[in-house]
Amino acid sequence: MFTGIIEDLGEVIDIKVDGTNLDFKIKSKISKELKIDQSLAHNGVCLTVVHQDENSHTVTAIKETLDRSNIGKLKIGQHVNLERAMSANARLDGHLVQGHVDTVTHCISVNEENGSWIFTFANKQDAESLLVDKGSICINGVSLTVVNPDEQQFSVAIIPYTYEHTTFKDIVPDQLVNLEFDIIGKYIAKHAALYMK
Repeated sequence: MFTGIIEDLGEVIDIKVDGTNLDFKIKSKISKELKIDQSLAHNGVCLTVVHQDENSHTVTAIKETLDRSNIGKLKIGQHVNLERAMSANARLDGHLVQGHVDTVTHCISVNEENGSWIFTFANKQDAESLLVDKGSICINGVSLTVVNPDEQQFSVAIIPYTYEHTTFKDIVPDQLVNLEFDIIGKYIAKHAALYMK
């Protein structure tokens, strides 16, 4: 379980193909503190550390993960948002994030607003009921607040700290991002759908 509060930006320094899997070697400041078998969110995708050394760690993304997220589009030199799993006694500064990406969508626009940024993303028809104004959304692993959702799109407002310390500074129109919807909203939508049958 994660909170969507990014700890560090990692850099992809190697990618190896292993059958239908991809092994990503990531260099980061927190790599030396990790251990093998530890869960770590990469752009919001929960992956297991399979190798670790002083400056880097390696994780494996299987076909299911590659099909559901933007992880397979990473290239050497790109940055990823990193977050370790929350501890049971930690403050929940973001919202409950599982690290299980629901879908990907693309960025429609990025607008600077004199000290903050408004990022607008395409909304998918099956996700419409999961987005509520001022509700929570996780984009590339970052816990954010939904702004003005409708059938076609939704936005998020990014403060300077988040912009500078996450991959949001690298997001441009048409770029794919990972989405994880709020787990509470997903359970409510599921039960409501069953009740309406």
